[in-house]
Amino acid sequence: MRIPPLKILAATTACLLLAACTGGVPASSDSNSKTLKYLIEEPEDAEALKALKEHIADFEKRSGIDVEVSTLPLDNMRTVLQTQLRSGEGPDVFSWGSGPSFGGALVKAGLVQDLTNAYEKYDWKVFDFAKERVTYDGKVYGVPGELETVGLFYNKKIFADLGLNQPQNLNDLKVAAEAIRKAGKVPLAVGDKEAWEGGHLLSMALSSAVGGNGIEALLSGQKSWKSPEVAAALQLWADFNKAGYLPKSPTSVDYDTSTAMFFSGEAAMIPTGSWLVGEIDDSADFEVGYIPFPAPNGPGIFTGGLGSGPWISKTARNKDAAEKFLDFLQSEEHGRWTVENLHTIPPRPMDTANLDVSPMLAQVLNDTAKVSAGGDFGYNIDVMASDTFNKAMYDGVQAILTGQQTAEEVAASLETAAKR
Repeated sequence: MRIPPLKILAATTACLLLAACTGGVPASSDSNSKTLKYLIEEPEDAEALKALKEHIADFEKRSGIDVEVSTLPLDNMRTVLQTQLRSGEGPDVFSWGSGPSFGGALVKAGLVQDLTNAYEKYDWKVFDFAKERVTYDGKVYGVPGELETVGLFYNKKIFADLGLNQPQNLNDLKVAAEAIRKAGKVPLAVGDKEAWEGGHLLSMALSSAVGGNGIEALLSGQKSWKSPEVAAALQLWADFNKAGYLPKSPTSVDYDTSTAMFFSGEAAMIPTGSWLVGEIDDSADFEVGYIPFPAPNGPGIFTGGLGSGPWISKTARNKDAAEKFLDFLQSEEHGRWTVENLHTIPPRPMDTANLDVSPMLAQVLNDTAKVSAGGDFGYNIDVMASDTFNKAMYDGVQAILTGQQTAEEVAASLETAAKR
C-alpha cells in the first residue's frame, strides 16, 4: 500500500513549517555538481521505491546527472526538513505538499527556489487550478503533485445481491445504507482514529452540498463556517453513526482497518480518495464502483486535491541540474510511467491513449480530466486551510462522532479558528 498523498498532507496538525521566522540561508556551493539529493516521503511499498529508482536511472543515463534518492518517514521529515534547508545540507530537490502550511510556509521562510522563469524556459504544462496552489505573490515556486479525487467507493456485488442501484442522491445513499445494515454488513467503512479522515468526511459532504463556489466562499471568508450548510454536513455524519451506518466507535478505527473492512467484504462502501485504486486493483476480488459523495438533491461532485510535488531548495548546489530533473518529472514520459506504475495522475494534460491501466483507473482518469477541464469540483479543506483550522476540524468531527459536541458547536469553533 502506498501512502496516500492527501493522507500525507493531513496526517498531523502540529506542523513545524508554520514557523513564521524568515531570514537568509547559506549561499549555494559547488554549482558544477552533477549530483542531486532528492528527498521523498518514505513509501510503505518498498517495490514502488525500487521501481522509482530504476525509472530515474533512465534520466541519469541521458542527462549525466546523478540523483541520490533518499526517504524519511513523514513525521521525521516534518521535524527536520526546514532545519536541513536552512543549514544548506538538505536536499536539492524534495517532494512536499502545496498547501499554505506546507510549501507556502517554506516560501514565506525563503527556503525554496522561484521557478517562474523555469516554467517559461521549459514550457511546463500544468492545469491552471493546480498551478495556483504553488503560486505565491505572483511567483511560481513548485510543481503540483498528482491530482486526486475524494468520493465514495462501493462493492457492486453487494449492491447487486441486495437489489440496490448506484445512489443518485443523499436519500438513495441512506436507503442503501439501511438495506446493507439490515443485511448484517457495515454500510460505510469509516475510520477516524487518526483524525485526518474527518477532514475528508466533511470536505466531501460539504462540497457536494454547496458546490465548489460554496467551498471557496467559506475558505475566503466570504461566508461563515457557522452557516446551516456546514452544520448540516457535520450532522449528516453524526446521524449516520447513530443509525448504525458506520463501524462501531469509528474514532477507534484507523484508516488501514477501514480499508481492510472494505476489501474483505465486511463493509459495502468506503468514502476515501482515488489513491485507493492501486489497492483495489491488487486486492479486491469484486467489481468496484466509484462516485462522488451524493448531494441532497443530486449525484454530487468529487472533492479535488493535490498530492506532494517537487520543489527546489534555495541552497541547491546546481540549480540548472535541479531544473532539468524537474523537467523530467514534468515530462509526458514520466507522466505515463506514474499512471501505469504508481496509479497516480499528473496535474498536466497528457495523452491517455494506449495506457496500460485497469478499468477503475481509466474511470478515475476520465473523471479527473473532466474536473481539470473546468467541471465543478470541491476542495479537500485541510489542504487549503491553516493548521489552527485543521485542528479545530479534526477535533470537531471526532467530537461529532463521539457525541461530545453538537454540529452547531463544531461549526462555531470552525468559524473561530478561521478568523485566527
